[in-house]
Amino acid sequence: MSEEPMVDEFDTVAMWTADAVDELGQDHALPAACRGSGSPAALRWLADRLELVAGTRLLDSGAGVGGPAQMVREERGVEPMLVEPMKGACLAAARLFDHRVVVGDGAALPVEDGEYDVAWSVGVLCTVEDKAAHVAELKRSVGPGGRVGLLVFVRTVADLPDEPEGNHFVSADELDELLRAAGLEILAASYLDDHPAAPSEWDDAASAVDAVVERDHGDTDAFKSAARNQERMGDLIKDGQVAGRLLACQVPQI
Repeated sequence: MSEEPMVDEFDTVAMWTADAVDELGQDHALPAACRGSGSPAALRWLADRLELVAGTRLLDSGAGVGGPAQMVREERGVEPMLVEPMKGACLAAARLFDHRVVVGDGAALPVEDGEYDVAWSVGVLCTVEDKAAHVAELKRSVGPGGRVGLLVFVRTVADLPDEPEGNHFVSADELDELLRAAGLEILAASYLDDHPAAPSEWDDAASAVDAVVERDHGDTDAFKSAARNQERMGDLIKDGQVAGRLLACQVPQI
């Protein structure tokens, strides 16, 4: 399966998003950067169960352009560190929010054992094949007693008719078993649909950024590839064949 649609969506478009925010204003940055990461209410639910408070050292694995990390930095006073495999997304995260960010693989995180209080991975696990390696690295980064948060898009049917390229969906039961096999205790679980949708002004700001990106790049192959993948994903979610599952986990004390 080609990786190009993933590069287009999470690398190239990330830089274009930062350009669009430069034009429209910083108040558009957070809504645009949280696109695909759930509503603010859902992210707050996860932050509550991970006990994110001022001074919490948060590792964001596969952070994209850093929207969720920025939201909890602004609202909770956490100290996020972003690891993201796509260089363009790293550059965009630094431009948009002045995040600390490093290019790195979620299956081999460039951090010390137990260096962070909490680690999360938001909307990433469904895009990687070796899910066990990514979960093991999240666990390692926080150590005993640390917490791990996830937003994972899971399939709700046996077979998907039009799986977006670069995605590898598991069922909710398969996901939960994967986490338990990794030695994580599941503290709480929820679905995105259990939480209020983003407010209209949030969606309007994100849509305005999308419109500028399309205006400037809509005729490029990269834009068309990313748009096709986003449309496929949107259709699966709308049809109820894929759902966003939120999980708060803990590494047991030794």
